[in-house]
Amino acid sequence: MSRETANQIGPFDSESIEQVRPYVDFGALRIEPITDLGMSVEVEDNTNRVIAVTLEYANSKLQLMAFAAPRTEGLWSEIRLAVAQNVAAQGGEVEEGYGSLGAELKAKLPLVDDTGRAAGFRLARFIGFDGPRWCLRGTVSGAALNDPKAAAEIDDVFRSVVVHRGDAPLPPGEALPLSVPAGSVLPPGMKTQS
Repeated sequence: MSRETANQIGPFDSESIEQVRPYVDFGALRIEPITDLGMSVEVEDNTNRVIAVTLEYANSKLQLMAFAAPRTEGLWSEIRLAVAQNVAAQGGEVEEGYGSLGAELKAKLPLVDDTGRAAGFRLARFIGFDGPRWCLRGTVSGAALNDPKAAAEIDDVFRSVVVHRGDAPLPPGEALPLSVPAGSVLPPGMKTQS
């Protein structure tokens, strides 16, 4: 699917959005608030830096991360390869396939207990989209892995995301900056940057 065709159904680039809709602003990611959609941020422990936005909908979770990409080519194929290598290095299994959003990975990720012993697996689906100078990666878990209706709803949520790349020069693969929306209650110990 070409970028032009795909971009008409989303995810969207903030510079190509003509109609203003209400969005929750997470910096590089803009999320349309819909009924029953839960939103939270993942924060890096040692830096308090926001590294991902997690959406909960239809008994599923969708973790979102956006990355800078080259102007002339996409990054999703490289990200898929890195994810597959990382899962394999942890002792997990990964299968590449093609879903409603294009190329994707289905993974069986190993779990460990508090003592460091193997404690089974959890399943995840990695989806992605190459936009102009950015790549959006989603990690899906929960009901959307087995329930076709929940999967379609999570795919629709992914397609509704708006990515704001900004003009700052960033090397390909670097995470686009995320932030806590203005007026949000921050987790204990986290401070906003002025």
